Amino acid sequence: MNTKQIDCVLELSNTLNFSRAAENLFISQPSLTYQIQSLEEEAGFKIFDRTAKSVALTPAGTQFCIALRRIKNDIKAAVEEGQNIGSKYSSSLNVCVPMRSCITFLPQIVQKFEKAMPNVALNIKFVYDETRLDYFLRKEQDILFAREQELSRFTGAATVPLFKSRLYIILRRDDPLCTKKLITADDLAERTFMVGGGSTPEMIAVQNRIIRGGKVKVLNCPDHQTALLNVAAGRGVTLSPGFTNDRTGEFVYVPFDCKERCHCVLGYHKDDTRESVKYFLELCQAAYKNAGNIDL
Repeated sequence: MNTKQIDCVLELSNTLNFSRAAENLFISQPSLTYQIQSLEEEAGFKIFDRTAKSVALTPAGTQFCIALRRIKNDIKAAVEEGQNIGSKYSSSLNVCVPMRSCITFLPQIVQKFEKAMPNVALNIKFVYDETRLDYFLRKEQDILFAREQELSRFTGAATVPLFKSRLYIILRRDDPLCTKKLITADDLAERTFMVGGGSTPEMIAVQNRIIRGGKVKVLNCPDHQTALLNVAAGRGVTLSPGFTNDRTGEFVYVPFDCKERCHCVLGYHKDDTRESVKYFLELCQAAYKNAGNIDL
């Protein structure tokens, strides 16, 4: 399968008309037919059902085109990244983080890094779910923001500590609990407490204690973004580490009365001894060391 075949299949899937698809691709209709037939033979299934008057995607063809669009987008992104690096940089450094807020000083760190290492392309990739670990383990990412526990079981990974993030209750700005300096389990009595996907082991331990107290109503949420939506809609409150606070002012984060902390680190590959890796790690550690008294 080549990119020309991908273009032909996707264009025909959009138009469902051989004549129009060939015109849009600036090729002849027989050439288009040949490319489609060649790919169908290679794939081993029909992508299109054809009659004298119509063209339609088969069920297999519909799913195949969904995958082809992803492949085409990946190829386009790969080409663009290569062009960026090839035209200006001698090497690259790939850093994966779940959200910008998890590294409070990321914009300043990026500025300092690019000033000191103008020939290194610094690529920041935001991946919220657990696939960020997969990217890192496949060495598609050089540095990964993570909890210490996430990387401790991988022998090829090394870590440097950043900070210990405490746990907060997230509230709407008009919630009466916003006036408190510290929230306890008793303060949550009769409230709807949201738990679910993405909870760290530290969060789960605290959540379970709150729920066992029997004073809250529980609402399950599949992820952090859904929980935030529910908070904004007045459907309840939720527990979260401080590193999720984007500080836009939409929500109020009030510390929860517990001893648990999330040990946040930057992971890197033990065999990666490049100066750019070392320097980025040093910048991040220095930013937190010199931060003074900030909420984490």
